[in-house]
Amino acid sequence: MELNFDIENTEPENDAPSASYTEDDITTLDWRQHIRLRPGMYIGKLGDGTSADDGIYVLLKEVLDNSIDEFMMGFGKKIEVRVDTVSAGGSVSVTDYGRGIPLGKVVDVASKINTGGKYDSKAFQKSVGLNGVGIKAVNALSTSFTVESCRDGQCKRVVFHRGELVEDSSVEPTERPNGTSVTFTPDSEIFRDFAYREEYVVQLLKNYTFLNTGLSIVFNGKRMSSRNGLVDLLAESMSAEPLYPVIHLKGDDIEVAITHANQYGEEFYSFVNGQHTTQGGTHLSAFKEAVTRTVKDFYNRSFEPSDIRNGMVAAVAIRVQEPVFESQTKTRLGSREMGPDGPTVAKFVGDFLKKELDNYLHRDRDTAEIVLRKIQESERDRKAIAVVAKKSRETAKKVSLYNRKLNDCRVHLSDSRGNEEKKLASSIFITEGDSAGGTIEKVRDVETQAVFKLRGKPLNTYGASKRELYANEEFSLLQAALNIEESIDNLRYNKVIIATDADVDGMHIRLLMLTFFLQYFPDLVKKGHVYVLQTPLFRVRNGRTARNTRSARQTPPDTVYCYSDTERLEAIHRFGADAEITRFKGLGEISPDEFRHFIGPDMRADRVSLRKDDGMAEVLEFYMGKNTPERQNFIIENLVIEDDTDIDRD
Repeated sequence: MELNFDIENTEPENDAPSASYTEDDITTLDWRQHIRLRPGMYIGKLGDGTSADDGIYVLLKEVLDNSIDEFMMGFGKKIEVRVDTVSAGGSVSVTDYGRGIPLGKVVDVASKINTGGKYDSKAFQKSVGLNGVGIKAVNALSTSFTVESCRDGQCKRVVFHRGELVEDSSVEPTERPNGTSVTFTPDSEIFRDFAYREEYVVQLLKNYTFLNTGLSIVFNGKRMSSRNGLVDLLAESMSAEPLYPVIHLKGDDIEVAITHANQYGEEFYSFVNGQHTTQGGTHLSAFKEAVTRTVKDFYNRSFEPSDIRNGMVAAVAIRVQEPVFESQTKTRLGSREMGPDGPTVAKFVGDFLKKELDNYLHRDRDTAEIVLRKIQESERDRKAIAVVAKKSRETAKKVSLYNRKLNDCRVHLSDSRGNEEKKLASSIFITEGDSAGGTIEKVRDVETQAVFKLRGKPLNTYGASKRELYANEEFSLLQAALNIEESIDNLRYNKVIIATDADVDGMHIRLLMLTFFLQYFPDLVKKGHVYVLQTPLFRVRNGRTARNTRSARQTPPDTVYCYSDTERLEAIHRFGADAEITRFKGLGEISPDEFRHFIGPDMRADRVSLRKDDGMAEVLEFYMGKNTPERQNFIIENLVIEDDTDIDRD
């Protein structure tokens, strides 16, 4: 489906160039300068720690990967990790009990690009880090970086500052066991106001234990381990109960776990050599195709792939010799072969599933029967909504053409060959009405920020069928705008941001939108694409100095935007009798020049998370179900009336 959209023309005029270009303009950077000047090439986006894919977590992962490689080679069953997740600007420490870096090469391994012990495939045949860059990037992007290596009763310690060596100690005797310890503090000049979040660190570490049974990771004193590998991963990740016991299959260099749940869409987790490939790649594509083909052959039925995989929750992990990833952050596998002399990834995965999954379904007839019923149920649902879906798409085209609900941006995630950094920054604001949407449209970044304007309150989708969903004009249009009608893999924006007013109606619309995503597209939430925009509730300023401010594009020095009542009271105390307080109740009430502060680089957007222990089904049933009397009693018992008598309004 195509949606008509507007893009504001902000292209500069093509003036004739006047700058000179001589030999003096040619510059050669050393490794530290290049990493610090172009950090995105090495660690992806920077961020401040509020997203799981922010650079500070990539730094941690780069150090951990080396320790994991030691475990994979059979050395060191325990890794100790300490991360300051309490204060901003915290440090990180990773200690393993592997063989330790050869003492004469500690400085080189930490500071010389293309230097490492993984180029010889006999030593590290299936390592995740083969380019000799990872730990050097951590070094260059840290204000303090210390490496200690212990081998056979001797220890060496080196210290760096932003990649420059500041301490190179001599080798000294020690009673410490063999191993390597790395401690670093990310540079606050690069990672502005950063802070590690425990939930993201824990998930990162748990994934390592799921993929490496027998490994123990001690995080800030708490031990993590896994006995059942990917089965434990699914048990940890699923927000709905499985329809049948997880099918767990293991072979040389491959492990898979498969089940179905009563939910819409597909939910897959993929890994290569211990690396969580959040963007999939050749191995995940091969897995999907092989599962579909094997199931069709087993039942001897020409099922649609979407019917087979609807509601499927699965994980696949393979080990590839010298893997090739599509970026330094290793989120998508590009390798087509298992190794220089090995089969293709597609053949390897396909042959494994053709044998092992087919054998499993023949052995466990109860599971095979449940799988068949789930596929047939999905098939009936798909056929039932086919007619109404076609009609709604035709209506959506007309509505979008004349009402222009979507004001798009220039960068789309569906363009896989576009600028990766801009694609990661792309977002769409879902707003209530033309007023709020118009405000955002005037100040947004037209390169990366799109706006979708809702009309009134959307449908409460809790308990609704997909037929009702497609028949609903607003949600049909929204699915088209996001490009998720066929699969969430086609999502056009990295962030889907719900931007509603900070009043009762706005909160209700927010809940209705969250219900829609949680019910029909839970994987969008689990993959970290859904956010809620936080805008200030109050503006408190010094009345005397604020009147002298001429430029609305800059925040006056004596103006504080408050996101809670506590912040409001603190600001009032700061300005005393000169305090002027404005209560923002609607996004449309905030001037465009002022609003630009709230959707710029320092935008506050809370990521919506979904875990099994959140009790999503029970929460939705209580707040969005048909138990109106019970909900009314709950509201009455917990009603809090705010006193706004001390607020002056402009």
